[in-house]
Amino acid sequence: MTDQGYVLGIDVGTGGTRALVIDSHGRIVASATEEHEPFASPQIGWAEQRPEDWWRACGIAVHKALSNASLDASHIACVGFSGQMHGAVMLDGADQVVRPALIWCDVRTEKQCQDLTGKIGAARLIELTCNPALPNFTVTKFLWVQQNEPANWKRVRSIMLPKDYVRFRLTGDRAIDMADASGTLLLDVAHRRWSKEILEATEIDAALLPKLYESPDICGQVSAAGAEATGLKAGTPVVAGAGDQAAGATGMGIVTPGAVSATIGTSGVVFAATDRPALDPKGRLHTFCHAVPGRWHVMGVTQAAGLSLRWFRDTFGATAPHTRSNQDDGRDPYELLTAEAASAPAGCDGLLWAPYLMGERTPHLDANARGALVGLTASHTRGHVVRSILEGVAFSLKDTFTIFEEMKVPVKSIRLGGGGARSKLWRQIQADVYGHEVEIVEAEEGAAYGAAILAGVGAKLWPTVDDACKAIVRVTDRVPPVAASAPVMAANYAAFQRLYPALKSILQ
Repeated sequence: MTDQGYVLGIDVGTGGTRALVIDSHGRIVASATEEHEPFASPQIGWAEQRPEDWWRACGIAVHKALSNASLDASHIACVGFSGQMHGAVMLDGADQVVRPALIWCDVRTEKQCQDLTGKIGAARLIELTCNPALPNFTVTKFLWVQQNEPANWKRVRSIMLPKDYVRFRLTGDRAIDMADASGTLLLDVAHRRWSKEILEATEIDAALLPKLYESPDICGQVSAAGAEATGLKAGTPVVAGAGDQAAGATGMGIVTPGAVSATIGTSGVVFAATDRPALDPKGRLHTFCHAVPGRWHVMGVTQAAGLSLRWFRDTFGATAPHTRSNQDDGRDPYELLTAEAASAPAGCDGLLWAPYLMGERTPHLDANARGALVGLTASHTRGHVVRSILEGVAFSLKDTFTIFEEMKVPVKSIRLGGGGARSKLWRQIQADVYGHEVEIVEAEEGAAYGAAILAGVGAKLWPTVDDACKAIVRVTDRVPPVAASAPVMAANYAAFQRLYPALKSILQ
């Protein structure tokens, strides 16, 4: 290995920025995370962060990671970026931030979505961008500023996404990758270029947009100012990187058609790599460019996946009253909950959980959907309730697999990530619900690992993203479905599919 056999991945998340160093064998050498200021919510449905704080956190995290790795900055061959998608960063002519960024979970733009859909037409919008107008998407946030803060909009001279702002501060270059650009609703996803028709309809000047790159392409170098802030060496090459979903999937080896991941964090995402821009005409799934040049991906989102279990933990505690003494035994609260859930049978004796605590995206596209626990009897225990939450989240993710079948998207392997990969019970439940063997990878490090892989390709440690994933992404465990659970899971999933329309008839 040369002195420059190391690469750095930086993930600009919502809660913090993570820096991760890996070597040419894919081994994690060091990592560090610096928290962000909590996002501001001046009104219900609003979510804003200061881009300058992301840059502050990046400098600290990179300094710490280099120190933890005992590496000189000259050892870093290339830097890759990942980050929270959809955020709207606006800079003025002096490259100063015009206003706090409207981030991914800001949903104030319902009117702008309706207006844009009405102006272009729902079918035409999906034809142009492969996606419907949703409040999460970046362009609707720009439209909101246009209409509600015209003085601010007049100052805007360049626009970018969160990770791209941090990379701009590191390099001075305005760039964006195809995957992250897909989440703006400004990209012609099928042809991997900015959409002239959408730009005209939204009255956004193309000159405001950053230059488009494929994810492993070098788009700049660490500047002198960037080196001073981070401890990196000036002149170190930097690749475009990818939005967190595409980068995270890359880190799990989900890069070829047939490879699928199911990741449970606060939300849940089922992500499939494709060799074509597979389109759902109903807009229930997102179709984006992948971090792999010439490939795309489709993904479905469950809004409150891990959030469902966290809500139960925070609201009702981690243990049953009669076992309260166990609360101080040192075990993780989630481990206590899933241990209790393991005492309940598959199918929870008919108990069903609808995980719509934050509305729902896939397949319902309904911000007003609401959660429910259905089928309670006096014989149900806390274990039944917790297990029904685990199963309900898996059923919700299975909705995406059902749409994959409709769209002829192949599913050859399923790899698990997030909390759903760390829990032995949740792994088994997912295998049983999906009716498919599931795999666990060695380095389930999320988007920062994928960003580092992309940097490695940029540094020529590996010729292509495919080669990198074959070389360093390793499966450590496989969990087959339990045949005896198949009939009850199939019956419960059929019942689960009837929950949403029934709840809608009652609550809306």
